[in-house]
Amino acid sequence: MPAFIRNLFSYSFRVFFVAGTLYGFLVMLLWSLGLLGLGPIANHPDSYQWHAHEMVFGFVYAIVAGFALTAVATWTGRPPVQGSALALLLLAWLVGRVATMFTGVWPLLWVAVLDLLFPALLVYLFGREVLAAGNRRNLPLVGIVMLLGIMNLLFYFGSGLTPGMSQLAILLGVHVLLLLIAVVAGRIIPSFTANWLRAQGCRDSDLPKNKLAVDLTALVLTVATGLAVTFAPVHPLSGMLAFAAAAAHALRLSGWAGLRTGKEPLLLVMHLAYAWFPVGYVLVGIAVFGNYLAPTALHALTIGVITGMVLAMTTRVPLGHTGRPLRAARITVVVYVLWMVTVCVRLSGPFFGIGYVYTVETAATLWLIFFILYAWVYWPMLSGPRADAHA
Repeated sequence: MPAFIRNLFSYSFRVFFVAGTLYGFLVMLLWSLGLLGLGPIANHPDSYQWHAHEMVFGFVYAIVAGFALTAVATWTGRPPVQGSALALLLLAWLVGRVATMFTGVWPLLWVAVLDLLFPALLVYLFGREVLAAGNRRNLPLVGIVMLLGIMNLLFYFGSGLTPGMSQLAILLGVHVLLLLIAVVAGRIIPSFTANWLRAQGCRDSDLPKNKLAVDLTALVLTVATGLAVTFAPVHPLSGMLAFAAAAAHALRLSGWAGLRTGKEPLLLVMHLAYAWFPVGYVLVGIAVFGNYLAPTALHALTIGVITGMVLAMTTRVPLGHTGRPLRAARITVVVYVLWMVTVCVRLSGPFFGIGYVYTVETAATLWLIFFILYAWVYWPMLSGPRADAHA
């Protein structure tokens, strides 16, 4: 077996960060070509829905798998999921991605069953590791990962009954991802920041502080806002909940000492990604009361929070787990800058009138560029040996 194959299947973050980021690039490329009437997606029965579904249940779900199965080994002290089990999980994910390309050609039941193999196997592997270690603290995370799979199941029920239900399932999937990020971020951002600040000689009084009441309020409002804006997108209560969620997340973030991390891009990008929570919920609230922002407001949360945290994790985790210093390369910093520009360009669409389509195309182009740059820096690292393997 070639060495790079052994390396890829030695840890979940390796194979799924490669697969996920490649697919994030591919989905955007195929969708952009489809808008021009080119490529396989041009003939898809609903290219917009395919794009949204694959971003949530294809691209991001793969990154979730890579992170979750890596993190659970650290949390529990158990050996990482690797080898044949990891290969089977990747195969299930690939089969699902191929199946969704043939929506409208293959029977819907076939597509659904093939696409749902991956979340079912991921939940089994993740849950098995948590339960085997008696790590009950992380059972809620298993539940959230399972809930994301249930949203994908709901998507296919909707496809067989009414298209509106499929769209609801995708939106709910987005909000499940936001809840997952809010939970995980509350653990890792203050912890990573505190560790770095201690190394810089900061006093304990200057370290990040978590407040349980603020954390719980932010999480509850994340759930409430997600349900409200999905099922009652123009109800005033939905807008008020969105504004309340923005305030709660802003208050939570303010306690994490993010302004002190400017010299460490690997940390700063986590705080910046989380900062899109309050910005995104404010824009969602404005969209509820003034519909002109509705087409783009959600992208502050999807490209801002979700993609931002994807980049934060896929650029940090490989460094520590391959024996490299936690230091961002210059190209990695460029990736972060391009991501921020991409969010701003995508959100600017409503202000350009008939030029809206150009903001979409520009944002898509920037997306493709920063994933190419990511691959340039990280794919050799993800498929290669540990840096300290021969030390």
